[in-house]
Amino acid sequence: MIMHPTPAETARSIGSRVRVARARAGLRQDELALAAGVSTRLVHTIEAGKATTRLDGLLRVLGALGLALDVVDRTPSGRG
Repeated sequence: MIMHPTPAETARSIGSRVRVARARAGLRQDELALAAGVSTRLVHTIEAGKATTRLDGLLRVLGALGLALDVVDRTPSGRG
């Protein structure tokens, strides 16, 4: 049986990647929020790994950092 990450684990992983990318860019949370056109609270929520983050806001933050979200098949055959 293949074990896939839970939504909470995925959210934490995304939050960690965003935090690292923001730090590499030399941005504070409020600066990233301004660049992405979102609230500082949303940036904080994403970095905290909250699974309830809105997709549109997440995509704006990722875009401001030069990151993208890819959707991939989780089954070996591509069917699931």
